[in-house]
Amino acid sequence: TAAKPPVRLGFMYMPHGVIMDQFWPASPETFLDSPPPALESLRPVLDQCLMMKGISGVPISPFNGAPHALELSTWLTARLPDADTRSRVNISISADQVMANYVGAETLLPSLELATMPQTHKENQEGLHEAYYSHCSYRSPTQPVPAEIDPRNVLNRLFGKRGEKARVTKTSPLDRQMLDRVLGGAKDLRRTLAWDDQQKLDEYLDSVRSVERRIAAIESRQQEASLEKAGVRSSRKNAADSPPIEIKIPEGDKRSEYMQVMCDLNVLAFQTDTTRVSTYIGSTPNGVSYPELGFTDTHHSTTHHNNGEEKVGKVAAITKFNIDQYAYMVKKMASLREGDGTLLDNCILMWGSGLEDGNKHSRENLPFILAGKGGGALQTGRFLADTKGNQGDLLTTLLTCAGIPLDRPIGIATKQIEAMKA
Repeated sequence: TAAKPPVRLGFMYMPHGVIMDQFWPASPETFLDSPPPALESLRPVLDQCLMMKGISGVPISPFNGAPHALELSTWLTARLPDADTRSRVNISISADQVMANYVGAETLLPSLELATMPQTHKENQEGLHEAYYSHCSYRSPTQPVPAEIDPRNVLNRLFGKRGEKARVTKTSPLDRQMLDRVLGGAKDLRRTLAWDDQQKLDEYLDSVRSVERRIAAIESRQQEASLEKAGVRSSRKNAADSPPIEIKIPEGDKRSEYMQVMCDLNVLAFQTDTTRVSTYIGSTPNGVSYPELGFTDTHHSTTHHNNGEEKVGKVAAITKFNIDQYAYMVKKMASLREGDGTLLDNCILMWGSGLEDGNKHSRENLPFILAGKGGGALQTGRFLADTKGNQGDLLTTLLTCAGIPLDRPIGIATKQIEAMKA
């Protein structure tokens, strides 16, 4: 019998918050049958979704003048940057990377980071480093993880660099002895270094260990391939599972098509167990517009609407557009067989924003949508209208539901949100 499929955890982000009365369901009783306008594209799979109202963000004092530097950087860390070292990155390891550290050795890629826009925004609210505007993943407190924006490059990462005849080019020989020597020598060196240099060395060693985990994964895949070539089917696969989806790279510049191919790549990475952790930054707070929607105003400028009807309508349309792309990915996963259920059954996909309301920059009630049961850990088909918890509590609970043992909570967490669980 095939082993139980692994749990995968994915995060998809949109900046600037939402129009609250068009996002939140009217009541738990009407959630499934009468969703609000923003959620209409999720209607066919709402029974596989979970929403919770009442999750507060990280209080941003003493950085009150930096709402946009903090909305993305705190989203998966649930912690503020260090106030004494504002000009360089110093925050906390993010939830996705906590999971990657635990399960990354079992897959070819420890994690997959995707984005729609280059991570090059230049602004320094409250003197904070510019990387905080466009990064949500942090391998360590001082190491933001870059995201890939080119779908062709993502395909190369997932399945190896392709040669002229579409064959995977050979990788360098796996040299375990060299890695052992590097790690062994570094331990001796560390004792002689000052604290700042020890931190830099620790980050280097984390990178070396990441290479070591990838080597283990590659060796495991090579062994699996040899067995399959000999006619022995891997115990992790089920004959009834859906075949890997096809990826079609769009030729035009439509934002929806671009975002959907990035969602497809995320689905394919999960479906082939190439990674079990992903992040997709749909956009960042630096001037993106949506000409597909019939207007060229930037997302940020429309969020400062002062309750004007025209701008409120534009924010609502942008929010719905982004949720539609998330719904595309959720529905695709729900259509793919895996084990005794679907790929979505074995995933948790979170969509959300680091602000509640872009007009007021409020963070007391952050918008989140969860999809997938996490292998049976989450009870979906519900809207919990009065949840008591913060961003760290949510992330801590999600990691626990994904089977990750934690030695400490994520960021400002003080508890797990038991009402989420099955």
